[in-house]
Amino acid sequence: MNEIRPWRTIHRRTSRQIMVGNVPVGGDAPITVQTMTNTPTSDAAATIDQIRRCEDAGADIVRVSCPDTDSTAALGQIVRAARVPIVADIHFHYKRALEAADAGAACLRINPGNIGSNERVAEVVRAAKANGCAIRIGVNAGSLEKDLLEKYGEPCPDALVESALDHIKLLQDHDFHEYKVAVKASDVFLAVAAYMQLADAVDCPLHLGITEAGGLIGGTVKSSIGMGNLLWAGIGDTIRVSLSAEPEQEVKVGFEILKSLGLRTRGVRVVSCPSCARQGFDVIRTVQALEERLSHIKTPLSLSVLGCVVNGPGEARETDIGLTGGGAGKHMVYLSGVTDHHVRDEDMLEHIVELVEKKAAEIEAEMSEAGLSEVPAEAAE
Repeated sequence: MNEIRPWRTIHRRTSRQIMVGNVPVGGDAPITVQTMTNTPTSDAAATIDQIRRCEDAGADIVRVSCPDTDSTAALGQIVRAARVPIVADIHFHYKRALEAADAGAACLRINPGNIGSNERVAEVVRAAKANGCAIRIGVNAGSLEKDLLEKYGEPCPDALVESALDHIKLLQDHDFHEYKVAVKASDVFLAVAAYMQLADAVDCPLHLGITEAGGLIGGTVKSSIGMGNLLWAGIGDTIRVSLSAEPEQEVKVGFEILKSLGLRTRGVRVVSCPSCARQGFDVIRTVQALEERLSHIKTPLSLSVLGCVVNGPGEARETDIGLTGGGAGKHMVYLSGVTDHHVRDEDMLEHIVELVEKKAAEIEAEMSEAGLSEVPAEAAE
C-alpha cells in the first residue's frame, strides 16, 4: 500500500515560493486549498463563524471580500480570530487595499492595472511590503480589460495571459515579487489553455480555479475536469473550487481532487462500489453514514466498502481497512489488506467507525514521532 508506482508520479512545475502569512505557496510546498466566505465581511461574528467551519474542513487559506470601509474596519477582528491566513478581496478602490494591509491581511487579491495611476499602485505595493502581504493577481475572462477585448475580439487564452503579464509588470516595476496569479474562466477549455500558456511564461505560483463553475454537482465535475487536467500536468500551487454551495463544501471538494491525484492526503479516502443486486448490505446508505461519521478524521488513511465478494477482496488488499458484504448478514473485515474477522449487520457501522478512529490514532502517533504534520503524498501511495 505504500509502494511508490512510477505511473502514478506527477512532476510538478517548478515555481518560486511565496508566503501567504505562515503558509508557503509554490516551490515544493503542498498544494494549498482555499475558499471564500459569502457572509458580509462587516458582520465579523458571522464571517468568523463561517471561517471556523472552513478551517474545520481543512482550508489552508480563506478569502473575504472587502468592498467598503465597514468591511476593512471589521477585518482586523476577523484576522485575529482566524487560525489560517486571510486574503482580502479588493477590486477597484486602492484605499481598501491599504486598509486591509494595515488590518493584517496576509494577501491582497487585487489587479494593479484596475486601481488607477502608477502612484496608486506604488502606494499599494508600499503597504504590502510594510505589512508583509502577498498579492494575488486575479485575471477573469468575465472582466477582461476593454482594450484586450477590442484587440482579440473575445476572451481567449492569449488575452487572459496578456492581461496577467501586464499586471505582473506593474508589480515588478515597483520591485514587488511576492505575488501569485490566476487566469480563471468558466469555460474549461479556455481556463486550461490559459493556465498552460501562462505556466510557460512565468515562474510565480499559480492559483487554479474554474470560476463560476456552478452548483455542488455540476461545479464539482467542471472543476475536477479543468483543475484535474492542470494538476495532472504538474501545474498549480494553490486551488479554489468555485461552487454555488457553502464554502466548506468547496474545501471538501478541493481536497478530494488533490487526494484523487495523490497530491494531498488529508482524511479518509473511501473506495466504494456503486452497489448492485449482489450487495450484502445497503452500500449507498452505509457509505453516506460513514462519510458523515468520519468527516472529523484528518489523518490520511484508506477505507474500502464493497457490497459483495466479486471486487471486495481485491480492493481491500489496497486499503488500510476493508469491508466486504457476505451472506446471512455477516460481512468480512480486512485490516491492512488481510482478512481478519466478521461483523454482523447490526454492529457494522459502529464497528467500522471504531476501527477507523483507532487506525487514525495509530497513524497520528507515528506521524508525531516522525515530526510530520502531514504524510508526504508520495509515501501515501
